[in-house]
Amino acid sequence: VQLQASGGGLVQAGGSLRLSCAASGRTFSSYNMGWFRQAPGKEREFVAAISWSGRTTYYAESVKGRFTISRDNAKNTVHLQMNSLKPEDTAVYYCAADTVLGSGSSWAPEYWGQGTLVTVSS
Repeated sequence: VQLQASGGGLVQAGGSLRLSCAASGRTFSSYNMGWFRQAPGKEREFVAAISWSGRTTYYAESVKGRFTISRDNAKNTVHLQMNSLKPEDTAVYYCAADTVLGSGSSWAPEYWGQGTLVTVSS
């Protein structure tokens, strides 16, 4: 499966952004999807994940209550709605896919898209 992330940009603290990830190739609805991010000088970290059906979601503690992951299997897309953004959310955001659903640092999805940069100014 090929993944293409988009929607990054520059936003002020407290603002919102919606990231999208378009998938092509194999059956999108067979894959569990996730978002990760990597800030400058830091390791990549898990942000959110959603099961193939959309019924199960996981979030990193740092984004709970502010970010929402969703998917549209008819359009082969997954979204990350980011509200109440903070400067510490600044990072390159990556979407990922795997047939196994996971969360946290132990989840290592097989497929990755290119990143999209989110910059939150204070």
